[in-house]
Amino acid sequence: MPLKNTGWVVGLDIGGTFTDVMMVDTRSGRSARYKALTTPADPSIGALEALEGVLREAGVRPDEVAVLLHATTLVSNALIERKGARTSLVTTRGFKDVIDIAREKKFDIYDLLLDKPAPLVGRDCRIEAPERIAADGSVLEPLTEKAVDAVIAALKSSGAQAVAVCLLHSYMNPAHERALRERIRAAVPEASVCISSDILPEMREFERATTAVANAYVQPLTSGYIDRFAAGVRTMGLACPLFIMLSEGAIAAPELVKRMPIRICESGPAAGAVTSAAVAQQLREPRILSFDMGGTTAKTCVVHDGEPTVTTEFEVARIYRFKKGSGLPLRMPVVDLIEIGAGGGSLVDVDGLGLLKVGPESAAADPGPACYGRGGERATVTDADLALGYLGAESFLGGRMRLDVEAALKALAEHVAKPLRLSVDQAALGVYEVVNENMANAARVQAVERGHDPSGHVLVAFGGAGPVHAWGVAQKLGVEKIVVPPSPGVGSAFGLLLAPRALNLARTYIGTLEALDWKRVQRAYDEMAEEALAALMQAGVNRREARFTRRADMRYLGQRKEITVELSGARFDAGRMKALRESFERQYEKIYHRRHDAHPVEVLCWRLAATGPRTMRLPSSKSKAQGTPKTRARRSRLMLFPGWSKYRMCPVYSRYELQPRAVLQGPAVVEEDESATIVGPGGRLNMDGFGNLIIAVPDGRRFG
Repeated sequence: MPLKNTGWVVGLDIGGTFTDVMMVDTRSGRSARYKALTTPADPSIGALEALEGVLREAGVRPDEVAVLLHATTLVSNALIERKGARTSLVTTRGFKDVIDIAREKKFDIYDLLLDKPAPLVGRDCRIEAPERIAADGSVLEPLTEKAVDAVIAALKSSGAQAVAVCLLHSYMNPAHERALRERIRAAVPEASVCISSDILPEMREFERATTAVANAYVQPLTSGYIDRFAAGVRTMGLACPLFIMLSEGAIAAPELVKRMPIRICESGPAAGAVTSAAVAQQLREPRILSFDMGGTTAKTCVVHDGEPTVTTEFEVARIYRFKKGSGLPLRMPVVDLIEIGAGGGSLVDVDGLGLLKVGPESAAADPGPACYGRGGERATVTDADLALGYLGAESFLGGRMRLDVEAALKALAEHVAKPLRLSVDQAALGVYEVVNENMANAARVQAVERGHDPSGHVLVAFGGAGPVHAWGVAQKLGVEKIVVPPSPGVGSAFGLLLAPRALNLARTYIGTLEALDWKRVQRAYDEMAEEALAALMQAGVNRREARFTRRADMRYLGQRKEITVELSGARFDAGRMKALRESFERQYEKIYHRRHDAHPVEVLCWRLAATGPRTMRLPSSKSKAQGTPKTRARRSRLMLFPGWSKYRMCPVYSRYELQPRAVLQGPAVVEEDESATIVGPGGRLNMDGFGNLIIAVPDGRRFG
């Protein structure tokens, strides 16, 4: 269905605690927001309720909606909780233990009792096929009819609901995988089937196998969810196109997502990164640190020159949350972010050493923090924020949800203050400081590992809890400037409206620049362009709107790791060798500060990014308001900040009453329906012409 660019555009993001909706009328600029608790048992129920709620409050008819954009944690939750389909793996004879052997590396060399992530497919559900493709794509052992019949018989007896086929070197020659797929579909129609040469046509057997298996594992669940959600949307009267956010920060048609559901594993966090990138472009800020703190987790990522970094290396369901290598490795395009268990619903405890611990366990939406009054008894970050006066008991969610202050104080007293022999005030401040340090440390490590100084960045804060904690995080990072965009509490839902329709593809063809068959290179790019264009047209993009970016994974011959290099032009032949080498060496020198002029350069993988237009863009023109408008506090509230010995009365402002060029001094709180922005002592806030809140952090670098 072609995309209609006029009318209401709706973004819906399902998080661990809240389901957020943001909708904008592209004709008038009018907007509406809604935030509701997620329904973990069936997220589609809460999603449809939130959609009904925002349409009702905005007074918009379902047939006025032009497009619906969706992000969900469904896939990542299924992998973490191991709630996918019963899956079988079909692989080359002698290779069924690849997903057990992995890389033969310990992610913690000093832990003698190390727990490794268990494969999604047990050894009894792995089926070997007698066949063999060589590394150059030639057939060493053909796949016979007898072998296929044996595989099908084994699959039928396994009771598999999903099948992943991953044969050795299929990225060079997918013929055997495709033959198996067709025969399995015909013989076992009740099982979904995916092949690794479709999901990840790249070298490295282990990562290709784990990615294909994960895709098969969540495929029935994701297809069922999308069908139920789409049916519910149609029942509501929406006849508009539905698109879903991919992990690389682009939207795609449901048909592609049902085929490759693993590509939406980081759907929601990617939408948040798109929001930060849009703010960076709007404000022309070259160095942004995106800070998205919701009810369950906090996410940070670096945005340089208006674009979030996209990587292909990713882990999900880590046994040890901060230890790289302790999760299931997936290889797919994904926004390069770090996620930690530090959200508003993160549970607070005292460990065996008598130290305050925050997260990663979360109260989530059910029962939620103690102050929600839904049966939760343990203290959370939200309870501490409420006790410190940063949140208003009667203004939370615009007054739709009243918070129980006494329940919050009781939980903090019992689970934090009493074990640590502190006052409740000190306990609440301790929680605030610890969770801020956890998030600042994660952001610091991520930035430094990539060669960046976090103090030289602008912090863009959103998510329900992001603006509440941005002040404390900025101080610890040494950041001097915070930006809180409009509607921060539904920032990821807003990012959905700003994302382009796009798709990233790859093909493996290995060789040194001198030895490559350039006709084969050109053929690979032409095939990818044709496949990507078909996917974009399915998402409502016409041929003239599509833009293609070509990249290649390159390294010096003999090296273990490669770097991704952007390539100019669309045609490739032997005359391009010198230009490709120069592009590689320029990028290599930028990272490693050296070149190896006489050494051969090898290409491993050829990549294509196809991009269509965004559904909408942030305003590019500022308000022309003159002078400094008067700002009047709506009320005052007792608050406690680090370094204070007692509570003091501080002003509380309504964001909806602030005008462009408005200025206020901290300490203060600026409230809105879905969040609250904290300005600490000595801080200065002004609203710019775009409606962003700009906070100056005094002597920010002194804290770094």
